[in-house]
Amino acid sequence: MAIAYRQWRDGDDLALLEIWGGPETEQARQFRGTLAPSGNKPWRRCIVAEDVVDGVAIPVAAGVVHEASLHPERLWAYIEVDRQHRRTGVGSTLLTMLRHEAAQSPSGVSRLRTKVEPGTPGATFAEAAGLAPIQRSRLVVVEPGALRLPVFGDGSEAAASEQVEDLATGSVELSDVVGRYYTSVHGWDSPGELSIGTVQRLFLDELSGAHGAIVLRAPKASAFGQGVPASRKGRLEAFAISYAELAPAEDPSGDKTAGDRSAGDKAAGQGAAPAGQPTDVFLGHEPKLSAEEAQAAVRDLLALIAFQHPVLLELDDSMEALRAVVEPLLESGKARVQGAETLVLSDPA
Repeated sequence: MAIAYRQWRDGDDLALLEIWGGPETEQARQFRGTLAPSGNKPWRRCIVAEDVVDGVAIPVAAGVVHEASLHPERLWAYIEVDRQHRRTGVGSTLLTMLRHEAAQSPSGVSRLRTKVEPGTPGATFAEAAGLAPIQRSRLVVVEPGALRLPVFGDGSEAAASEQVEDLATGSVELSDVVGRYYTSVHGWDSPGELSIGTVQRLFLDELSGAHGAIVLRAPKASAFGQGVPASRKGRLEAFAISYAELAPAEDPSGDKTAGDRSAGDKAAGQGAAPAGQPTDVFLGHEPKLSAEEAQAAVRDLLALIAFQHPVLLELDDSMEALRAVVEPLLESGKARVQGAETLVLSDPA
């Protein structure tokens, strides 16, 4: 076995797919899309390992490292090696070369991160290379009727309509809360400051797959204090954004990593997915709420959108309010984990 290393060239994807076969995990499927020629907009370095046999060079492995626009504090990295060439040092050599490239990134960022499925060869390799878990994500299906419907105010339709509202996905108010919530639950891998335009592009416009939004508000408040009839809408406490299909990540590696998409169409998630299929939902809350308030708001909105139809949520361990509502449902069998967990692993600080 004589291994040579070079930069990625056009056509390598087809040659590698032929020898690799189908992806072993969902993460591998996503990351394969990031294998591409090296470049600077965005910055990316991609290296191919070839096994030279009788003078013929056959690509057997590849590795990539690249900057992320949404989570800029680390670089995404991915390595895949043909089964027959694993445990031969090829992957370790590629990682060493990628680290050398990372040390020269124009942003000055050199820490690596990746996404793996627990218990897989990729997870074992990453952990042996010194990367440690910084987040766990699960896809959870909440079954219809898992939670009792909330009662708003005096229980009348008018009281409910004051607090539950369909909201246009282009709403600045909605974009503001979505952006601040996303930042608040990604302290482990900061997305930086998100503008309204960025939030709308990533989570709320048609290209993101956003299909509709429903929000839960606090009861109406008076602009003039107690004793004066309430006239203005209450503050937005929780939101649910539904997607007609799984929203694409910022890039195929999952730059919007974990908890970036999810909510029911209108009041019950109707129409955003085929009958019987769960609606993909991004469910969150106003980050300024107390822990108890956030949990109550998330619970009430989830009860509404999952009343008649199943809902699919992406649940990060960092989403404390949502975890507090969903984990008891998992324990009671009223919700289930779909597919394997995803771990985000990173170089130490």
